[in-house]
Amino acid sequence: MRKTLMIAAAATLAAAPLAAQEVNVYSYRQPELIAPLTDAFTEATGIEVNVAYLEKGMIERLQAEGRRTPADLVFTVDISRLAAIVDADLTQPAASDTLIANVPEQYRDPDNRWWGLTTRARIVYASKERVAEGEVTTYEDLADPKWKGRICTRSGTHAYNVALTSAILNYYGEDGAKDWLEGVKANLARKPQGNDRAQVKAIWAGECDIAIGYTYYMGKMLEDPEQAQWANSVNIVFPTFENAGTHVNISGVAMTKYAPNPENALKLMEYLTSPEAQEIYATANYEYPIAPGSKPDDLVASWGSFVADDVNLMTLAANRSAALKLIEIVDFDG
Repeated sequence: MRKTLMIAAAATLAAAPLAAQEVNVYSYRQPELIAPLTDAFTEATGIEVNVAYLEKGMIERLQAEGRRTPADLVFTVDISRLAAIVDADLTQPAASDTLIANVPEQYRDPDNRWWGLTTRARIVYASKERVAEGEVTTYEDLADPKWKGRICTRSGTHAYNVALTSAILNYYGEDGAKDWLEGVKANLARKPQGNDRAQVKAIWAGECDIAIGYTYYMGKMLEDPEQAQWANSVNIVFPTFENAGTHVNISGVAMTKYAPNPENALKLMEYLTSPEAQEIYATANYEYPIAPGSKPDDLVASWGSFVADDVNLMTLAANRSAALKLIEIVDFDG
């Protein structure tokens, strides 16, 4: 059995030695989104952070490099991607009192192989003109025939929707999840296509009335003059599961199995999970920090409050294969 890497946290970042050291990161998130954090960490510790941005193929690259990998940490979004790296045996357990204090239990791997940094909620974008306040309340409601011809969504097999289906599967089992998928499919205004922003554009264009998407896309759209008109045509609604909370997913960090600089890597993990760093990171990405006492950016907070579903995300990751199979059985994208 592997031992979890436990290294005492420094009293403060400023107290860290200023020797020429480094930590190397493979990231599915663009370097500019994390640059404010890595720059601050380097200034405080003297530890250089080298970020290699990957569009895809992180698992394959780590497998090919094996013990020769320069990567100490991996950054990614979506629990299924974090779980896939863990399942491929490419990470190692890493923990400290600081990490445990900063990251609530539901947002970390029970075996300490990954740690959450921020969350995003899977919500409903609803037309301001055609959907009344309170008309959408639960994820289960999306399968109600009252929405026939009124829903838009991206591919059911995309990781974001697989995670939501995994949550439905967690609460209702295979038969219930299959019924739900069939109900939502019957209510689609068009075949699943595009990304989450494309669904909001479709609402603006009158092709559908509601769409499933992540909260952070609202911030992204508001940055763009053309897309801002799409964003301003909808309200954000935070559905819940019946008797539970709103579905969320995460961005996270994990230490690689053969990290050449594990002590420096753990220091960076501790810094990234601190309330101050999480707020900076969440603001840059229009997401929600998860450290106790941390708060979202004013724009993100203006979209409304919600209670996150408290299921451990590894439970959802374990459901991924079964959820994907059900999506294919009902031919959701067909």
